[in-house]
Amino acid sequence: MMRKTLDFLLHDWLAVEALTSRPRFADHSRETFAAVLDTCERITADIFVPANRIVDVEEPRVENGVVVLPDAAYATARAYVESGMLAAAQDYDVGGMQLPYVVEMAANAMFWKGGISLGGGSMLTVGNANLLMAHGTPAQRRVFAHNELAGRWFGTMCLSEPQAGSGLGDILTRAIADADGADDPLGPRYRLYGNKTWISNGDHEMTENIVHLVLAKIPDESGHLPPGAKGISLFIVPKKLVDERGELTGARNDVSVAGLNHKLGYRGLPNTLLNFGEGRHPVDGAAGAIGYRVGRPGEGLKCMFHMMNEARIAVGLGAAAVGFAGYEASLRYARERRQGRALTADGKSSADGPVPIIEHPDVRRMLLAQKAYVEGALALSLYCARLVDEVNTAAPDASADARRLLELLTPVAKSWPSEWGVEANSLAIQVHGGYGYTRDFPVEQYWRDNRLNMIHEGTHGIQGLDLLGRKVRQNEGAAMRLLRAKIDATIQAAESDGGLKARGDALRAAFGSLERAIEGAWMHNDHVEALANATPFLQAFGHVVVAWLWLDVGLVAGRGSPSPRNQGFCQAMAYFYDFELPKIGAWLGPVEGRSPVCRQMQDEWFDA
Repeated sequence: MMRKTLDFLLHDWLAVEALTSRPRFADHSRETFAAVLDTCERITADIFVPANRIVDVEEPRVENGVVVLPDAAYATARAYVESGMLAAAQDYDVGGMQLPYVVEMAANAMFWKGGISLGGGSMLTVGNANLLMAHGTPAQRRVFAHNELAGRWFGTMCLSEPQAGSGLGDILTRAIADADGADDPLGPRYRLYGNKTWISNGDHEMTENIVHLVLAKIPDESGHLPPGAKGISLFIVPKKLVDERGELTGARNDVSVAGLNHKLGYRGLPNTLLNFGEGRHPVDGAAGAIGYRVGRPGEGLKCMFHMMNEARIAVGLGAAAVGFAGYEASLRYARERRQGRALTADGKSSADGPVPIIEHPDVRRMLLAQKAYVEGALALSLYCARLVDEVNTAAPDASADARRLLELLTPVAKSWPSEWGVEANSLAIQVHGGYGYTRDFPVEQYWRDNRLNMIHEGTHGIQGLDLLGRKVRQNEGAAMRLLRAKIDATIQAAESDGGLKARGDALRAAFGSLERAIEGAWMHNDHVEALANATPFLQAFGHVVVAWLWLDVGLVAGRGSPSPRNQGFCQAMAYFYDFELPKIGAWLGPVEGRSPVCRQMQDEWFDA
């Protein structure tokens, strides 16, 4: 079912076939895009879906310092590598397909629906390689990125530390310049010492090597670490040492597994604690994990945001996909499960036998809510992926506008699907009733797997601070003006459609509420006052953006034939406007009025 939604969003709504007029995508067509999606859909059904429950039950474990995974995890990794999707958007000369990013993301959505934790390692590897292709030296691209894109090695991102978490300015991992390492062919060589946690895919035997991208600080001449985030640098730290040709030297780097984080869900993707420089001696006998600096000293976060922003779009899309898996499962169940009698107009139960529970209005409400959430989340994720293609291949002015809009929407693309995808999974459990709370049905695993997406790659609190604290005011609100123009164009189109004018009016009023909330929050230009309610602002902003996208999708569906598919899109749009968009008033009131309630709450009052 999700494939039909993807086809509509890609072709009927986003018109991705138009991208083939650009030189980079000239070899492609609707048929080549379909062939990619067909292949990914088949691999998902044959390999990912059966493996998903296996890796949930057979959790990763550590044996002799090595993370051990079930065979199913290895089978899915091989299948993904063989699909060619690791290099899907890359140039032909590095083994890529030169696919549009939006098509690559649509294909990945099917893998993630089949098993989100099974696709997580591939997502990290692609992001790692893309960062190196953008910021690495020619040798770093050739040795590390190309081997990742070929599936020979996998990659990670090593940011958080036990004492710092999301506060990256407080990391303590040190990078000491290696004697005689300034001219190493793979980049300036350092020795790293420190501890990292929450490292997804931090250790395994699925590939012959793992490329860790590690944030660390270079001490000054007196040995002190630079304060704050501006002193962070980025390093390539391979699990196994390699030479300048990309061949393994036979020595293990000074990187060791300190343990595993045992998670609520997402169990097919091992999450590790890693120690760097704690006594495993490389071949030259000196302690410390060997790393090669990427970019200039102190510009580590600037480089890492290339991967982090890409990951945020992917996390949102993954959340939408897992939400969709629960929606499909609960829809099947509601059509098959018979329980209760139909209600007659006089309030009595029908004399007929039990009916499929989809006949009950409240079950339809829950299914319709799920449809509105997960298809809205897919639309948001693919729209942002389409913006990436505009940034990379459009004319300069259009590319610059797409970049501004993408930067504004990235916090929403990460947070909105991850919040409402989980809500969709919760409703899927509710549709199943008591059975949904058991392991007899997959919906409980979907909820557990999806719950992580609200946390990793930046919590809602972090995304809200970014959106209200930076993005909406950047360049004197240039991105907000672009968004307003896009929304106004959709509203104008709705005004010419008699049945949708009221929806356009509601959207115009909602966007106006956002603008007033921004003005009210920053009335005194006090960051503490303005940002205390950043998360409800993020929630409202996301709802307004998704309402806009639903209206845009509804316009396209409404112009088409009165097919069940098109009528379903229109009804989901109507649900979102009647049941969801009105929520923004409750969120924006405290933002506009700079409510002090949360920031004034005192620690000792919580347990008084």
